[in-house]
Amino acid sequence: MTGGTGAMVLLVTGCSIGSAGKLASGGSDTAVTITPANGTAQVKPDGTIEVKASGAKLRAVTVQGQGATVTGKYGDGRKTWRSTRTMTPGTSYTVTAQTDGGKSRTVTSSFTTLKPSQTLSITDITPNITGEKVGVGMPIIVRFDHPVTDKAAVERALRVTPDKPVEGAWRWVGNDQVIYRTKTYWQPHQTVRFQANLAGVNAGNGVYGAKDAKATLAIGAAQITTGDIGGHHMTVTRDGKKLRTIPFSAGNGQTREFTTTSGVHLLMEKGNPVTMTSPGRKEGDPGYYKQVVNYAVRFSNSGEYVHSAPWSVGSQGSANVSHGCLNVSPANAKWYYDTMQRGDVIKLTGTNREVEHDNGWGFWQLSFDKWREGSALR
Repeated sequence: MTGGTGAMVLLVTGCSIGSAGKLASGGSDTAVTITPANGTAQVKPDGTIEVKASGAKLRAVTVQGQGATVTGKYGDGRKTWRSTRTMTPGTSYTVTAQTDGGKSRTVTSSFTTLKPSQTLSITDITPNITGEKVGVGMPIIVRFDHPVTDKAAVERALRVTPDKPVEGAWRWVGNDQVIYRTKTYWQPHQTVRFQANLAGVNAGNGVYGAKDAKATLAIGAAQITTGDIGGHHMTVTRDGKKLRTIPFSAGNGQTREFTTTSGVHLLMEKGNPVTMTSPGRKEGDPGYYKQVVNYAVRFSNSGEYVHSAPWSVGSQGSANVSHGCLNVSPANAKWYYDTMQRGDVIKLTGTNREVEHDNGWGFWQLSFDKWREGSALR
């Protein structure tokens, strides 16, 4: 039998009538219906499993399968049960319903879900480095393997649960990428759990989520760097206590390209060494450079780093002579490299070039109200 609606099963001694469920142990005047019916194929992954009982209450309902764990809720004084989440495509499930009372009985129904021609999966969750502690400004960046048509359906499947609650919102930055940012910084020293109940979600145009995904973020200390580009110094604090003040030499400001951006940045990645080249220029062009630097900590996609610059130590703390990076001494560069976490905040002031919100992880440049305008659920 195919289809999504099952007939009623009358439980009597030694037999079962109908095909909505299969009698597992025998008999009372209790009637139980399980939908989808036993033997049903091509059940839509976003369909609903429903169990109804008359003549008794449901003691327990379980759904077993190799795919996503299907949860549900009882209703009508435990005479009904309905699933509360979607199912994995192309998977077999067995529903087992047990009735209550002195003559409790068990009914089962086994069915298979539709295997679509195309599925949607998460290909990357950032941050994703085992054992890493991240800063209080850290976003959660999720990338999919295909463009998402029904962004609202997919976004509803995403859950972020911090130990220390704070308001947050998702923002779509393309058809295949969505980013979570909090209204205020995460509270330090806590765990944040991300869960994507994606399996079976109808992402549009017949594409269903292939499987669930999850990640755990360890939020470390609240490490904040503040710097005045005109004052040539930056101060690093941890959980509100000053760690170090570091002299630097920032961009010389002769062009927009060589002007260090002001605004709220996040530390994105580290490299030691990193080869830096002038963007859009080749060897022999005016302004061309190629320089290998040590202990480099990136804070934008436009090529800005805090890095070791032994050649400019004489200007550090007094003049801006770089191509846009923050030049610091080798000793300070190593300390900064060893100390800082991805997602730590670096706030810079003093220039007329503001970092764009989509330049690296410049997400904190947007107000929270503006940020959540990018949600599909607004």
